[in-house]
Amino acid sequence: MNVSVIKIGGNIIDNPAELEQFLTDFSKIEGYKVLVHGGGKSATKMAQSIGLVPQMIDGRRITDAPMLDVVVMIYAGQINKHIVAQLQAKDNNAIGFSGADGNLIQSTKRNHPTIDYGFVGDVKQVNTKLLATLLEAGVVPVFCAITHDKNGQLLNTNADTIASELSIALSKVFDVTLTYCFEKQGVLQDSEDDSSVIIEINETLYNKLKEEKVIHSGMIPKLDNCFNSLSRGVQKIKIGHHRMLQNSDIPHTTITL
Repeated sequence: MNVSVIKIGGNIIDNPAELEQFLTDFSKIEGYKVLVHGGGKSATKMAQSIGLVPQMIDGRRITDAPMLDVVVMIYAGQINKHIVAQLQAKDNNAIGFSGADGNLIQSTKRNHPTIDYGFVGDVKQVNTKLLATLLEAGVVPVFCAITHDKNGQLLNTNADTIASELSIALSKVFDVTLTYCFEKQGVLQDSEDDSSVIIEINETLYNKLKEEKVIHSGMIPKLDNCFNSLSRGVQKIKIGHHRMLQNSDIPHTTITL
């Protein structure tokens, strides 16, 4: 049995029309499927509105206790339930989850030698048995970017990594395709030219493109996750615009070993 794990980026979440179109495309995917979402700019806006100053290091959010309260409210509450309600309206039996629900994703608090990221989690294990049972019962799980440590502490966790770890866990039971949907057509040769999609990237080409600075910044951890997933059993990984979900002729990037 095939499983589609789809991760959507913040720019889709921040654009109501784009999110509606994505959810329409997602709702038409047949077979087992899992949706993972980040938080977009909503958490930052909420934090600023109550006087908190968001801190980022290398594109990663520093999550102190007040910021954790905000991201839990926005990610696990407002965004997650809004997506679930829209999918239910499209006859998908969606249920929203954090990693704490059913102990589906357990993490450890990040321990970095020089940077204190605060309440940020690195995924330790996935409850594959329960997740498979949910899929087989016809449930469409919708995961936000919050996990827990099994000691009562919620943790802000990178959504790309959650999608990757869920895919790796499910690949022990199913054939898994992992798709990262964002506002671009795929990984671009020229970031200013949306038509310059690199159709296929293997590890050799990836290393070359990194050296040439064609691939940089936030795309590096995303692609590192991709190669890690493939090496640990995920069958197929695609990156591109959500229109490719219903039209395979839309140019996009496929990641291969």
